[in-house]
Amino acid sequence: MNRDEKKALISFLTIYVVSAILLIGVILYIYYKNETKMLEESCTMELHNASMHIKNEIINKYMKNQKFNPNKLENINIKYGLFNKDKKVIFSYLDKNFEVDFSKDSYVNEFYNYFITTLDEENIPIKYIVLETCQEVQNKNKLQIFILVILFLSAIFIGFIGYLLSKILLNPVRQRVEALDKFIKDSAHELNTPISVLMTSVSMLKNGKNPQKMMKYILSSSKQISQIYNDIHFSAFNELNEDVFEEFNLKDLVGESIEFFNDISITKDITINSDLEDCFIKMDRTKTQKIVNNLLSNAIKYSKKDSIIEVSLEKNILKVKDFGIGISKEDQKEIFKRYKRGNNTEGGFGIGLDIVKRVCDEYNLSLELKSFVDKESTFSIDFSSIVITDILQK
Repeated sequence: MNRDEKKALISFLTIYVVSAILLIGVILYIYYKNETKMLEESCTMELHNASMHIKNEIINKYMKNQKFNPNKLENINIKYGLFNKDKKVIFSYLDKNFEVDFSKDSYVNEFYNYFITTLDEENIPIKYIVLETCQEVQNKNKLQIFILVILFLSAIFIGFIGYLLSKILLNPVRQRVEALDKFIKDSAHELNTPISVLMTSVSMLKNGKNPQKMMKYILSSSKQISQIYNDIHFSAFNELNEDVFEEFNLKDLVGESIEFFNDISITKDITINSDLEDCFIKMDRTKTQKIVNNLLSNAIKYSKKDSIIEVSLEKNILKVKDFGIGISKEDQKEIFKRYKRGNNTEGGFGIGLDIVKRVCDEYNLSLELKSFVDKESTFSIDFSSIVITDILQK
């Protein structure tokens, strides 16, 4: 992973994790507030019920002229104390480390909840019943620990998921960058051969050495450079162009392309044989030219020296057959993908067949490849779906 990828990864993770944790934090905060409110109401209700129980028991005992004997409550978390009108202790289970604030009916300190009930009976010396419980505080502490654990585990989970997502998102970008980097290097390499031949031929032509042969090399190199430029331009900008549908004879277009590539094939002493029938179609002429040119260019690049290329147009099917290095079964599955080359030791940089595939898909043309390693390769395109039948009938 390079420096820019690390920077992008860290930025993505930071934004993703922080925003996700903030969202979860807000949800947990709302949950905490609701839970604490419920705990307060529950605790207040329990203290109130306990105070009413003690109060009723005290009143019943004094009405029967019996002595009230304080006993612990069933809920061991609730303790209580009894105070006279001067706020002096009559009896107490309360924690002696804390002073009772009689100015409030209920309050909370850092350890306990207090609830105070007043008795207005004159013949009863007990004036105040003070209840104390740590249940709410303990429950709040447990709730806080629970929320912190959830937040911590959520942060780890979100970070892990964010890392996986970022890797998944960055992987296509990395592959794209690597492919583009490879494409640039291959483009430079691809252009290097015709440019070198062109410069050498011009130099020899200036010296008057074999001018006729040098002119052929110059013409061949110029056409190769033109073909490479056209492929790059078409691949990069074709999506911005609208189709211009024309009616034309595919036979004439294929014948023009063969004539054009004859000047290129001569550098490898390759002969292009053709057997063409009339085939009138309606589609974008430029894109049709791209299909034919790239099939011929591909055939020349991967053909052996002193070999032949057979081009046929029969029953609306265009076939380009070369007797070159062939394409393995494994590579045949990937050969139409952009920047994919059948053999890295040969020319080309992997956009020619991609263009062919894209145009065929656009016009629903059937594209087939049959190839045998070190023997031959045949590309077939069926134009039947766009043939103008009226012209053929005439």
